[in-house]
Amino acid sequence: MSEPIIVERDGAVATVVLNSPEKMNAMNQAMWQGLADAMERLSADDEVRCVVLRGAGGKAFSAGADIEEFPRTRKDKAAARAYGRVTHRAMQAVAGCRHPTLAVIHGACVGGGLELAAVCDMRLCGASSRFGAPINRLGLVMSYGELGGLVALAGPAVALEIVLEGRIFGAEEALGKGLVNRVVEDARLDEEGDAAARRIAAGAPLVARWHKRFVRRLADARPLSEAELDEAYDCFDTEDFGIGYRAFLAKARPAFVGR
Repeated sequence: MSEPIIVERDGAVATVVLNSPEKMNAMNQAMWQGLADAMERLSADDEVRCVVLRGAGGKAFSAGADIEEFPRTRKDKAAARAYGRVTHRAMQAVAGCRHPTLAVIHGACVGGGLELAAVCDMRLCGASSRFGAPINRLGLVMSYGELGGLVALAGPAVALEIVLEGRIFGAEEALGKGLVNRVVEDARLDEEGDAAARRIAAGAPLVARWHKRFVRRLADARPLSEAELDEAYDCFDTEDFGIGYRAFLAKARPAFVGR
């Protein structure tokens, strides 16, 4: 039996592969658990500078939940609540990853796949990719933990349109709704995803982590404290700042060390 989640490493870039291509990478309980474990390990690894999420097989990022396991795992409210703790842990592990996360989306990105992509920091998709969440046809509610990332990414009006209509739509509409950052020709998607990951990994890793935290904090309506405002200047005391500006002046490529 193949591993439900595969982790590949290429230097500072880690790629997490949803590995159930025969089911268009529909997420079952083992995949959610494996995803949470993998993301928590990678987040704790200071050698990582970018995490890419993709689906195996090239036909789908993820087609959502594996409905065939519902009679076992979501047969009633108690079972669904227990299952929800598993999925929420995975979502939180992706959303809370210290390193930048990039979803590279081939084909279907539907239901749980869309929820998962929404909590990544960036999303690139192929021109033939498809999006949506037709859970109204299953009589299912998207829980707070699942819906939150979609609302934060695209806003309440778009999130409601997606869950109320249950319509499947294409890549250009997803771009217009703010669900993806870029649409790329299908044949070039892997190349562009790799290039984007390398650009992210080439940056100063402490700066990337600060920017992730700052953007999240700015979504909070509470006023910023003096300590929070002051933190924006901590970068000037890092070794990477010296490396960066000296490389710029020398017209050289910086080799950041994460200190």
